[in-house]
Amino acid sequence: MSVEQPVRLHCFAHSAEGVGVFDDWAADVGAGVEPVPVLLPGCAQRRTEPRITTHAALLADVLPSFTESRRGPYALYGAGLGAMAARGVTRALLEAGLPGPAFLAVGAWPPPRPPAALPDVRRATDAELLHALSRGGAVPAHSDEGIFLRAMLPVLRADLELAQDLEDAAGRPSPAGPLTTPVLVVVAPDGPYSAGDAAGDWHRWTDGPVRVRTVPGPHAFGRGGRELPRLLGRACRIARRLVQEAEPVG
Repeated sequence: MSVEQPVRLHCFAHSAEGVGVFDDWAADVGAGVEPVPVLLPGCAQRRTEPRITTHAALLADVLPSFTESRRGPYALYGAGLGAMAARGVTRALLEAGLPGPAFLAVGAWPPPRPPAALPDVRRATDAELLHALSRGGAVPAHSDEGIFLRAMLPVLRADLELAQDLEDAAGRPSPAGPLTTPVLVVVAPDGPYSAGDAAGDWHRWTDGPVRVRTVPGPHAFGRGGRELPRLLGRACRIARRLVQEAEPVG
């Protein structure tokens, strides 16, 4: 009797937390699901590598892992910048004619939209970027700007450059047409992105079904939160069942 392969849940982290946020997920996603943290250059064990700053570089680094001959359904999840990366990978898979994920899950993140009030990160000076980040509350009050410039600004600049390039790529017409992948949007009850906004926004960006779920708790998307991996684990098992029901018998 063949052993059923687990549903792989590829997890893209929000930059501020890194893939360590997924360390405890294996125990919470439940049976038949394997969380697979996506480790990008510049983070954790790859911290000596230059950070990715473009859509093309992201795809060059990540897509090979999805072209390997593996059977069975899989899913993508991302929060923050990770949600943007997961969406970009989903679209690239469809454009390449490769099997896409059973669903795309995004944590508290809207679909691509017009640029925010940040300067063009690729052209902004350190002073301009620091001013914009301070105005947006990203720089802790009373912090030493010199230390922040040396320690954090290069990381934030790289992440913002990647985010900007992902937004630009998402705004270009796709030869594969709109997404058809089911989208699961996860929001926090007290977060800035409401369930109603999420449903309407994502319905304009995919022809597939959109489901919105609320995850309780002050650290819903952070390390130690258990409700989110449990929710995604249930979604993966449902995806497997739907795939099995659609397979011809005999």
